[in-house]
Formats: sequence, structure tokens, C-alpha cells
Amino acid sequence: MSDRQLCTFRLAEFTFGIDVQRVQEVLRAQTMTPVPLANDVVEGLINLRGQIVTALDLRRRLELPLRGPDDEDPMNVVVSGDDGALALLVDAIGDVVEADDATFEPPPDNLAGIARELIRGAYKLDGMLLLLLDVDKAVQLPSHVEAVVATQREREELAAVS
Repeated sequence: MSDRQLCTFRLAEFTFGIDVQRVQEVLRAQTMTPVPLANDVVEGLINLRGQIVTALDLRRRLELPLRGPDDEDPMNVVVSGDDGALALLVDAIGDVVEADDATFEPPPDNLAGIARELIRGAYKLDGMLLLLLDVDKAVQLPSHVEAVVATQREREELAAVS
């Protein structure tokens, strides 16, 4: 029996999980600076203790309904990747759960669209399905959005040299 620790979070009516080792930290809503001409998935940039981090709206990335004006501000799940940290905007942070690999099912063949690309499968937990998000694919953005992230990295490198 193999267990996996997953950091869980909510988006709309769904519960998602990502490998806890990918999570750098979780934060309450942060002040964001918009990025002109960026893809809708890029919500903005946040200053994380001097590090500029791109914030991606997972609702938009997964093509879920947008937050309403009465909804609470999104929380940030900061994940580490090859290109540095990125903040994933989520509705609510859940718990770290142990998921038994024996309860994992790959996505069904009839799952289509962006969900097919970004959801690796589901764990059957007590009374719910925990959708396993493929973080690497979720943060892969169209090339014009990647250019914004690359420009951000260049600014950080220049600031480090100065």
C-alpha cells in the first residue's frame, strides 16, 4: 500500500490536490499588480518577501465559472517549479491528506477539453473525489503568457546583480 501526501484546495464545487512536496507555502489573498496585455490566466504579480511571483487564476485555467463580486478573495498556493515560484489562485485551502494509491483512478476516456489535459485522475476518498491536478501542465501557458513570466525572471536576475 503506497500513500501520497496531497495539499488540497477548493475551486468552485471541486476539491483538487497536488503533491505536498511541490507546495512552497500557502498565503491569504495578496495585493496584485496587473500585467498589461497578459493572458486572462495571469491575474497579476505579487511581491513575496522581495521575490516577484506570477499569480495564475486556476479557475480561468480550468475554464471554471469566474468568481463573483460577493465571493471571497482567492488564496494563494505557491508552488515551486523549474522556472521558480508561481502562485496558484484558489477559492479555499484544505488539509494535507494521505491518499492511498489503491484508491486512484485515471481520468475516464470520455473526459474532454482542458480537464483531460490538466487532471491526472481522482482519488476516491470518504464521501468525495479528490481530483489530482497536474501542476506542471497547469502552469504551462501559451507562449505569449510564458513571455510575461520570462520577462519577470529577467527583471529578478537584473535586480539580483544590482
